[in-house]
Amino acid sequence: MIKNSIFFQAFFVLAILSTNLNAQDDSTSYVMHESLMVTPDNTKLALLGENLRKHNIKFHNEGAFNASVFTISTGPNAGNMIWMMGPLTFKDLDSRPSGDAHDKDWRDNVMPYIKKFHTIEYWRLDAELSNMDDVDINVYPIVMVRYAEVNDEMDFLIKPFFTMVSKTIKAMEGDNPWGLYYNEFRQGDLGRHIASVGFLKNWSEMDEPGTFRKTFNETIGENEWQRFLRTEQNMLKNSWDEIWEYNKYLSGK
Repeated sequence: MIKNSIFFQAFFVLAILSTNLNAQDDSTSYVMHESLMVTPDNTKLALLGENLRKHNIKFHNEGAFNASVFTISTGPNAGNMIWMMGPLTFKDLDSRPSGDAHDKDWRDNVMPYIKKFHTIEYWRLDAELSNMDDVDINVYPIVMVRYAEVNDEMDFLIKPFFTMVSKTIKAMEGDNPWGLYYNEFRQGDLGRHIASVGFLKNWSEMDEPGTFRKTFNETIGENEWQRFLRTEQNMLKNSWDEIWEYNKYLSGK
């Protein structure tokens, strides 16, 4: 049995289609990441790895511009890489690394070894509902991501639905780090409106039995379970999973 199969089903399921829903407040204290997906040239992986590592060490090694690199191991984008910067705010982007030295290094030493650049996205964390305190990616290097899309006519159910999910996960025994991220820009047919993220120490954790439903019954109420699942089914239009593996070396760490 895959670890927390019901657990994953429950909180990796929802999308936001409106920029009004994406906006959390006017504060600059929010957590956001820039995400770039690329297809590497598999014939030049060694050169790409060395050059990307050097670039990240020199230009993206601390603060808001810190870079993390992940390899996608499953799903429709398997084999691609994720280059992620942050946490940051939109204001930080006005002073992001740029100029001749940065741009020349990226152009001459990184881009030639990439076959395709895919979408660049900005993902903002729902800090209220997430459970992301002090998550160390070196401790939790296996990341399960579910991109999802929902029926926009059902978006009024988003807050109450995820409030139940959040209460349940936070009541579960042990450490259960996860985050709920909203895409800051509309995606049209791509359907990448939300990314719910769970963190694992290793692959074998997926073989452990989950306790989401048991905790849900104790926290929310056993009579609410079927309504909870129907709400999920009504909201969900499409979803797909990816497993990411953190690459410390390419991240320049």
